[in-house]
Amino acid sequence: MTTPTIVTFPDGTLRGDAVVTRVADDADGTVIVVDATPFHPVDHTWPDQPGDTGAISGEGGSVRVTEALMAAVSDDGEFAVGSEIPVKRGTEGWTWLVAHRLEGAAPAWLAEGARVVLSVDEEHRVGLSRGHTACHLASLALDLAVADLWRKDPGDDALGNPDFEGRANQSSRIHEDGAVDEYRLGKSLRRAGFDTETFAATLADREQRINAQLAAWVSAAAASRIEVDGPTIVDRRRWHCDLPQGEAVILCGGTHVRSLAAFAAITVALELSDPQLLVMTTTATPAS
Repeated sequence: MTTPTIVTFPDGTLRGDAVVTRVADDADGTVIVVDATPFHPVDHTWPDQPGDTGAISGEGGSVRVTEALMAAVSDDGEFAVGSEIPVKRGTEGWTWLVAHRLEGAAPAWLAEGARVVLSVDEEHRVGLSRGHTACHLASLALDLAVADLWRKDPGDDALGNPDFEGRANQSSRIHEDGAVDEYRLGKSLRRAGFDTETFAATLADREQRINAQLAAWVSAAAASRIEVDGPTIVDRRRWHCDLPQGEAVILCGGTHVRSLAAFAAITVALELSDPQLLVMTTTATPAS
C-alpha cells in the first residue's frame, strides 16, 4: 500500500535519508518518489513557489534533481505527476506524494528499495523563502494601503484589514528574492465595492504607503515560522508572522524565513498599464 510522502522542509531541513518507493518515466523524463523528503514541491493547483532543486546520492553516485513536484497515485493505481494530476490536492481516493525530477535517466543503483540521501540546493531554497515571505508581507501591506477604497465589506485579511488580496489576486509567481502578483480590477471587483477609479488616480501614493509599511515591518525584525498539522505533504501548513499590528496567520504550503531580520529591505512597484490589471512586483534585498 502506498503511503503519503513525509516532508521535513517546513522546519527548514535541507538534507535527509530516504528509501526509494517508485521510479517512473513520463513525457518529461524520470521522477523518483521516496518515503520522506526535505524537498519542497511546486503545487500543481497553485504553482506560486517553484519546487526545490538539489541532488539524490547513493552508493552508486549522485544525480541532479531539477525540480520537486507534487505527485499522486489513485486507489486504482493511476500515477500522475504535476499538471497531469486530474484532481485537487488532498482529494479522497488518492495518496499524495513528492516526485523528484531527474536531469537525465535514473542510473541502475537508483531503484525501488534503494537507500539514498537527498540534499536541497540551499542558496535556491533560501532565496525562494525570502521571496515567499516578502510576497505575503507585500500583499498585507497592499491590503492596508487600499483599505479606504472599499464601499462594502470584502472580508478580512490576516491582519483584520479588507481583503483586497483574496478578492482580486489571480496569479502569484515567486522567485528568488521576489515575486510578481497580478490582480484583476474588473467589473466583479467594482460590484464588490472597490473604488478602482480612485485607486488608479492615486497609484503612486498607494505604492509609497506600501513601501513605508514594509520598511517598518522589516525594521521590526519580527519572528516568522510555519505551523504544521501533520508530517505529510497534504497536511495543512500555516505561515505565522509576529508583526507589530498583531500576528498574521496565512494558510501556505511554501517555505519562509525565520525572521524578518533576513531582509535589508522589501519594496514593491505597482503597474497599471492595463486599467483592469494591477501588477505588483516585489523585490527583497537580503540582509548582509
